[in-house]
Amino acid sequence: MRWKLLSMLSLAVFGLVGAGVGLALMVASPRDRALTEIRDLQKQIRSQDAQLHGVRTDAHRDLDALAVKLGQLQAQSTRLNALGEQLAEVGKLDNGEFNFDQQPAVGGVEDASGTAYALPPALDRSIDQLAAQFDRQQAQLSALQSLLLDARIESSLKPTGMPVQGYISSYFGVRPDPFDGHPERHTGIDIATPYGTSVHAVAEGMVTFAGVRNGYGNVVEIDHGNGYMTRYAHNSRLDVHPGQHVQVGQVIAQAGSTGRSTGSHVHFEVWYDGRVVNPLAFVRNHR
Repeated sequence: MRWKLLSMLSLAVFGLVGAGVGLALMVASPRDRALTEIRDLQKQIRSQDAQLHGVRTDAHRDLDALAVKLGQLQAQSTRLNALGEQLAEVGKLDNGEFNFDQQPAVGGVEDASGTAYALPPALDRSIDQLAAQFDRQQAQLSALQSLLLDARIESSLKPTGMPVQGYISSYFGVRPDPFDGHPERHTGIDIATPYGTSVHAVAEGMVTFAGVRNGYGNVVEIDHGNGYMTRYAHNSRLDVHPGQHVQVGQVIAQAGSTGRSTGSHVHFEVWYDGRVVNPLAFVRNHR
């Protein structure tokens, strides 16, 4: 009987101990799980912080590189301004006609869509200013190019320079006739040169006559399309034909002494709006 009571008491004690341990485990488990979750969250936070630091570092590196590139573009813009001013000076344009520091008058439809910028405000403003400056330079240089091309075309159509290598042996105006000594009006200049020397067109144009004229011998006449016409006379040979388009400096004839002439030379005339003019200013000019 005694042993049975001891056994029952022992079972009761072990039961109470087991229940206490189970209750302790039940109470402790949520806290441990919470601590574990906290530690996991802390790991995630540290990982995300490391990633954010990497992103920030990359962003600063990219912004530094962008700032360097912006400085290079600004330097290029300054060089473009200097080039534009030099071109305007070479083109002999009026002062103030092309001011590369001022924006040309333009217009357009406003874009109301809006654009979000993620750049720092100072850098964003610099980029906007530089983009506007490039647009302004593009417009200015395009207009300048058109003017210079027009000026070059106009220059190529205006008689300029000597048609042949030699020296002026007789000038424009009244002079004694070389055959009878009577006063006569000389309508051009005579350029003494060896027989067969190449004669060049002094401006671009269309050959309107290539043949023999009374007193002039073998003649080439070129219409330059802007009111100017040039005549080259006393040639030994003609190298062009009517209707042919000739360029500045192109060989059009060979010097000679055909027609009413005392020796090998080129008689050169310049006509403007149907009236003969003194060619001296044209031959002394340079293109």
